[in-house]
Amino acid sequence: MTRRVNNAFTGLSIESARRALSAQLRSAQLDEAELDARILLGDALGLDLTGLIAQGARPLTAAESARLAQHAQRRLAGEPVARILGTREFWGLPFRLSEATLVPRPDTETVVERALEIFRERRQSHPPRIADIGTGSGAILLALLHEIPDAYGVGTDLSLSALETARDNAVALGLAGHAGFVACSYLAALQGPFDLIVSNPPYIPSAEIPTLSIEVREHDPHLALDGGNDGYDAYRALIPQAAERLVSGGALIVEAGQGQARTIETLMTAGGLTVDRPPKADLAGIPRAVSARKMPP
Repeated sequence: MTRRVNNAFTGLSIESARRALSAQLRSAQLDEAELDARILLGDALGLDLTGLIAQGARPLTAAESARLAQHAQRRLAGEPVARILGTREFWGLPFRLSEATLVPRPDTETVVERALEIFRERRQSHPPRIADIGTGSGAILLALLHEIPDAYGVGTDLSLSALETARDNAVALGLAGHAGFVACSYLAALQGPFDLIVSNPPYIPSAEIPTLSIEVREHDPHLALDGGNDGYDAYRALIPQAAERLVSGGALIVEAGQGQARTIETLMTAGGLTVDRPPKADLAGIPRAVSARKMPP
């Protein structure tokens, strides 16, 4: 049953509703209040930016006002805009979300960038084989398959719900024929060999999760966040499995949290891989995509 909310947008024009919602979000000290207000208003009305501007003087209908009030209530309670809309853009592609998947973040695009750099350096006679470990919505894997048309990829996840979401995204993007999805822990059910293995594993130390923003701690799945006591449990499990399943010359690329890159490189070296380049930094300058190769014996 839908909860009734106090509708502050009744009788307002589209432009006045945008300003009113922006003011509410600013008062709640939410970041990017103006952008959030425009996106939520556009979704509630089914209009893009051009439509919002062109129809700015038009009064909201009762149904539009009610939808916007529901959006406002959810955002003011700390729910991320992407969760409210149920979708998020990643690598220029639309991805449907579910409760079992992380919201894809721009920082993670560095993993895609590094994977493409490495792929384009290699000359190989067979279509590339890619594995995405902890695939979630399938964002990393499907972005790579979009960029490498002859590649085939498999995504693994412990969550059946996440895998269903990833499959739906593969179908929506026209990539279902190039992707498979398997329920397992890390690479346990995969034999390989793979040319690229990518992952955005859980890397938040367990004790730090309660200190995260409400958007993350209350709305992202803890399975995709909790990296154990020191944040490195997933890397310790993933790296040895990846080293066994990479082709000679193949690469493992993982996302790292702030301050984690050097320790991950040490784990990669201990796992028999060779770190042959520095981590790729995100837009904030944080070393984010850590990579290593499996060198010929």
